[in-house]
Amino acid sequence: MDVSFRVALTRDPIDLAALHATTPRDGALCLFAGVVRNENAGRPVSHLEYEAYEEMARPLMEEIAHETLQRWPVTRVEMIHRLGRLEIGDASVAVAVIAPHRDAAFAACRHAIDALKSRVPIWKKEHYADGAQWLEQAHPPAPAREGS
Repeated sequence: MDVSFRVALTRDPIDLAALHATTPRDGALCLFAGVVRNENAGRPVSHLEYEAYEEMARPLMEEIAHETLQRWPVTRVEMIHRLGRLEIGDASVAVAVIAPHRDAAFAACRHAIDALKSRVPIWKKEHYADGAQWLEQAHPPAPAREGS
């Protein structure tokens, strides 16, 4: 089975439509897109900024893609994260997993986004009408369930 991956950090908008290149043997495409919302914990958000330690982030994203390809029977993994200023409604992160069957696609996609959020050095700053603050992840993500 041919397997492949692509990871990227970009300051350009994420083209979600470009993340669905399946082959005739694929039966599932699972796409997660994180989108900038207009509030957090009841506080209005005007926009976000993302920064990354890029020299470390890309190799870790590649490691997660390889790990995902090894753990589940999937044919392709794509992970893209935006950097810089993002407006409300912009896609900030996208993970696409293509596989012959949906169970593997869902499990692998969940694993990839959770691993990206917990292990890759990317930081988010929320901007409000009265200031801004860097956010830290409140708790580690729940472990992904394998199988079924």
